[in-house]
Amino acid sequence: MQEGIVFNIQRFTIHDGPGLRTELFLKGCPLRCDWCSNPESWSINIQPGVYKKKCISYKKCAECETACQEKNVLKFYRGKLIEIDREKCSNCMKCTDACPSEAIKQWGKKMSVEECMEIIRKDKGYYERSGGGVTVSGGDPLVQSDFVLELFKKCKEENIQTCCESTFYSDWKNIEKLLPYTDLIISDIKFMDREKHKQYTGVYNDLILENLKKLSKEKSEIILRIPVIPNINDDMENIKSTADFILNEMNNSVRTLQLLSFMRLGEEKYTSLGIPYKMENVKINRRSFQKKVNEIAKYFNERGIHCLVGTKEKE
Repeated sequence: MQEGIVFNIQRFTIHDGPGLRTELFLKGCPLRCDWCSNPESWSINIQPGVYKKKCISYKKCAECETACQEKNVLKFYRGKLIEIDREKCSNCMKCTDACPSEAIKQWGKKMSVEECMEIIRKDKGYYERSGGGVTVSGGDPLVQSDFVLELFKKCKEENIQTCCESTFYSDWKNIEKLLPYTDLIISDIKFMDREKHKQYTGVYNDLILENLKKLSKEKSEIILRIPVIPNINDDMENIKSTADFILNEMNNSVRTLQLLSFMRLGEEKYTSLGIPYKMENVKINRRSFQKKVNEIAKYFNERGIHCLVGTKEKE
């Protein structure tokens, strides 16, 4: 049976698809978006994250260093664990198991399809009453497409609605095999300019846009999202180009276009993984920024594209 590496499971979520949902977040992502709130999802490997405020102190504990199978991997300052040498760390997770205060958190866990289904089945009654189901997200679930395929097949056998939220930066074969078992697709469309896309996400957007065009021809149910990032992709040139793409290249086959206002989220996770947070110096006036996001939504609706602010769909 297929195993996947899952870093979070949220029950009763209402943000990624209709109704009440169980959402599985899978590790592994080919993009490195500057504003990403889930850096723990980037690597497909199980990783330790350090939360130094929870450390009891080396003098009182030191269980992590005792358990570690490598030398000089764990770094201490004034008696508290502050970081891990990622180049030396083998990700064996023995330090995580040994830590009594959860100062070292394990990001990711191997789970079989059946283990996931045991959790999913608990809320089947809620799906039926609310029109909800199961969403896989990440990271990017297409990195673990074989696992998603087996999970979705099992969901469809049990009449559970399925949703795949992905960047769609993937070979078409990984997407195509999921389509017979996928009821809803959610994808971001961050930039139309390929160079800016490369600058802020680490990859060019050609493959993403090509896959979105193919999905529109497959008559797939699609929700598109724009993460609106101040002074990065909120200019009208990008907004107009995006509208043109949806109308002309996707034949306006999008069920809803959702605008997600930038929020500074996940900073503590970056620190735990020793990764710089690139949005640290971004300052915004929340009221004026939200006004601009509402104006962008108005523009899309005037162009004939059903557009909402936020993730919760409205009639």
